Amino acid sequence: MRAVKWILLVIALVAATIVIGAILLVDQSRSTTASQQAALASFYEPPSPMPQDLGTVVRMEPLGVDVPGGTGYRMLYVSERPDGERAVSGGMLFIPSTPAPAGGRPVVAWAHGTLGMGDACTPSRSTNPLQDTDNWLGEMMDLGWVVVSTDYVGMGTPGPNLYLVAQAEARDVVNSARAARNVPEADAGNRFIAWGHSQGGHSSLWTGHLAKTLAPELDLIAVAAAAPAAELNRIIGAQWATPVGWVIGPEVEQSWPVVYPSLPLEGVVTARGIANSERLANECIKAAALEGLARTDLGQDYFVADPVMNEAWARVGEDQTPAPLPADMPVMIAQSTADQVVLAWPNGVLQESWCAAGSAISMLWLGQVSHQDTAMVAGPQVVSWIADRFAGRPAGRTCDVPPPVRAPSQTG
Repeated sequence: MRAVKWILLVIALVAATIVIGAILLVDQSRSTTASQQAALASFYEPPSPMPQDLGTVVRMEPLGVDVPGGTGYRMLYVSERPDGERAVSGGMLFIPSTPAPAGGRPVVAWAHGTLGMGDACTPSRSTNPLQDTDNWLGEMMDLGWVVVSTDYVGMGTPGPNLYLVAQAEARDVVNSARAARNVPEADAGNRFIAWGHSQGGHSSLWTGHLAKTLAPELDLIAVAAAAPAAELNRIIGAQWATPVGWVIGPEVEQSWPVVYPSLPLEGVVTARGIANSERLANECIKAAALEGLARTDLGQDYFVADPVMNEAWARVGEDQTPAPLPADMPVMIAQSTADQVVLAWPNGVLQESWCAAGSAISMLWLGQVSHQDTAMVAGPQVVSWIADRFAGRPAGRTCDVPPPVRAPSQTG
């Protein structure tokens, strides 16, 4: 019996050491980036008075990284919150080296995935600003397209950051396209395509619904998404008790109650989760994932139970899940069957429901590709698909080929 107690004690000590190690790594990372963020802070300060014209470029400077076939810039531009209040978002602008065609360059508005809410996680403030643009950014430069990338309001700029809130994300995407048009050397036209990964896939799909209302002077002609966080209740229901719950949960907990103030936390999020939410939400994704793995190994859950079983949470998840896009808005979705974050089967459900609704959807199913690599691996085929849309070629549908995955209740 004593031997069993010693074994349990050793296991507990090892698990505690993992958590402590994760926190120490986070602290070390924070200290190494503090000076870099301090040097950038003044660039991201909102102007006073705040310009009221959406897409106004407040300031811009060279990004300081090599961009194949083009030049990258860091920028601060005017966007808005869902209630119409003006706010600033950081972002990046990539301009091809080749001369612009008559009528202006086509624009691709890139929306990044979940990275954490902290300043150091912000793409345009990051030490690796190009993130997951390998395999497609250079091709877009060679094709003469302007690429603009929003950081989202509240990420690297005064908050709140409204994570997985469509009415905020779509505004930031369309206003980034407006900002690109306000930079003379970009020579950007009014035609654009939204393209995003993970959270950014959620953003791009919702942009497909909202762009014409938000920015009628722009012409959104298609949307593309890699591993989009679209079927939110299905994803949450499958992942709440996994390390993903500790990564995504804190950002949702910091975001959704801002827009849905009656959303309950007690009884849905554990006391330990509530106590750590603000800190974890502001950690960058790798550090948060490491701590999430350690806490899950310790048997610690972020949520008390499946939040989708709570009626209020289920309503918000449904409210923030994009409906099928209309047939006149072509959409391409790339999804890996090996994705352990945005699981494959919810997007299999999406394919079937959107096909049944008549959406012009092209699905690209990948195998043995991680969540974080989906946009990079799918990139060349996404570029080809976007090129066809800019060229005015008709968009096909892949609805005659069923998804290679099924929801758990459909298996066996």
